[in-house]
Amino acid sequence: MRIGILTSGGDCPGLNAVIRGAVIKGDRIHGQTFLGIKDGWRGLIEDDIIPLPRHDVRGLSRQGGTILGTSRTNPFDDGGVERIREVMAHHQMDAVIAIGGEGTLTAARRLTDEGIRIVGVPKTIDNDLSATDYTFGFDTAVAIATESIDRLRTTAESHHRCMVVEVMGRHVGWIALHAGLAAGAHAILIPEVPQSLSQITEWVEGAKSRNRAPVIVVAEGFTMDGEEHVVAPRGLDAFGRPRLGGIGERLGPMIEDATGIETRTATLGHLQRGGVPSAYDRVLATRFGTGAIDAVVDGRWGTMVSLNGIDIETVDLHDATTVLKTVPQARYDEAAILFG
Repeated sequence: MRIGILTSGGDCPGLNAVIRGAVIKGDRIHGQTFLGIKDGWRGLIEDDIIPLPRHDVRGLSRQGGTILGTSRTNPFDDGGVERIREVMAHHQMDAVIAIGGEGTLTAARRLTDEGIRIVGVPKTIDNDLSATDYTFGFDTAVAIATESIDRLRTTAESHHRCMVVEVMGRHVGWIALHAGLAAGAHAILIPEVPQSLSQITEWVEGAKSRNRAPVIVVAEGFTMDGEEHVVAPRGLDAFGRPRLGGIGERLGPMIEDATGIETRTATLGHLQRGGVPSAYDRVLATRFGTGAIDAVVDGRWGTMVSLNGIDIETVDLHDATTVLKTVPQARYDEAAILFG
């Protein structure tokens, strides 16, 4: 078979390790040929396809970013299914391994329903995809966020300030929860659990009363109690989702006005998904890549590789993309005992 590989959506530590795992096992064990699809679904629409021999993936597991490039192109906006069939036929491409998050895999599910042969690989630093225990990139993002919070804490303590640190997390608060717990934050604010300003200031003042410099970790998708919409000053992406960011900048002055405590904000942004992947993410991504090529060879179309415990399995794309994996209330309550 001739198998196309694409990476779509936001970049993420571990993408290259998936590519390497799929190509090396596909070539060495299954004797398959690979094509690289440039910049996600855009490459399938605009016929931007390159050969992807085993030689080109050597040493990729430790390299950040993606050698194939990525974009947030929606394949149904320009050309659609018929154009993808045309491009695949032109390159004699039999199947596609689509590496991406919620938007990418939802598009893959729809294309599978139209008869395109696709196997998905879950990619998101948010760790919000159902049917897999973890996604690669999450461990790296948490490590970067934790280190950043640790560094910001020293500034806050030196100047006796409150520090609000905004991390990624569109619909779920896994990064905020794990990084906040690891860094000893005095409050963690996540999309799943709206909070009132009075509760937030209570936690801030509680930490200050113990001569601590309050540190608040907030996910970008957090909303205040009673609000319906997240802060999205940059409009929508190609899939109609709000481009988030800015809740930290909004929350900082509110805390300072309510408490009188000098407050600074820091938005970690793309730092969380840049750079080289952690050891855990390199291993998981490599295993996802080798699992994906096995699924292709077996003809398990419309599935996604998944981590279940310590085992790599495949699950139906419909099951993987219809429900987000949110932070359970019990997990948040467990952390909240340490707030203030």
